Amino acid sequence: MEIFGIPSQALFGQLLIGLINGSFYALLSLGLAVIFGLLNIINFTHGAQYMLGAFVAYLGLTHLGMNYWVALVVTPLVVGFTGVVIERTMLKQLYKLDHLYGLLLTFGLALIIQGLFRNAYGSSGMPYPVPEIFMGAFDVGFMFLPKYRAWVIVASLVVCLATWYVIERTKLGAYLRAATENPSLVQAFGINVPRMITLTYGFGVGLAALAGVMAAPIYQVNPTMGADLIIVVFAVVVIGGMGSIMGAIVTGFGLGLIEGLTKVFYPEASNTVIFVIMTLVLLLKPAGLFGTQK
Repeated sequence: MEIFGIPSQALFGQLLIGLINGSFYALLSLGLAVIFGLLNIINFTHGAQYMLGAFVAYLGLTHLGMNYWVALVVTPLVVGFTGVVIERTMLKQLYKLDHLYGLLLTFGLALIIQGLFRNAYGSSGMPYPVPEIFMGAFDVGFMFLPKYRAWVIVASLVVCLATWYVIERTKLGAYLRAATENPSLVQAFGINVPRMITLTYGFGVGLAALAGVMAAPIYQVNPTMGADLIIVVFAVVVIGGMGSIMGAIVTGFGLGLIEGLTKVFYPEASNTVIFVIMTLVLLLKPAGLFGTQK
């Protein structure tokens, strides 16, 4: 069976790959959007923290026998704690300065973290096993859908929507949003705003680490895995609208699918299509598709 002259298996296969990539785009851009939207920090360390998530899961497995399910819970907490330390010891000093200082600091930290892991483990990737429960594939008629990839798509969507709900529809989310607009007023109600800011940054970092754990069985664990992805993720955030939670989710999954379709119909443009879209969005709607700035 062919669709637009393309074998259906090839088309749906690339759409699946695009949806998987979109899952990671959405999770990572969601973490960036949470940090920027609530803290106004452009966190260039995000890619390194994604890589840290994969490495913590890998090292936990090889040295401590920590299985995948334990890693899904423990790794975001461990890497999120490192984010808390970074925010308390470094980023806290820059809040009253221009955003550029935060960007430069986080960019420098990303290079340091990546360099340390490259010196320790080299540049070659290390495999991480797929959990036994997700071995094999589903026969969906027109193709075989690997069980683990299906899990990644569903889990990413659930985490993204749950995060959106907490921030946009709960009292905690209202406090977080209010703290970014008028921290003095929120503190007058007895809420510890500095602690809230710290935990928010740690949560955003934890989302990056969670994405790293889920990526480990699909992509090999290596020190450059975050650097290869972070530029695309920043483009996703810009397209969706800096700080827009729903924009990060919809744009992440949507651009993953567009990238997959481009690989089918015009493979030469698959590596640049996201940046072409970003350029067009910046020209036509500088605040992003879901942005609210005028």
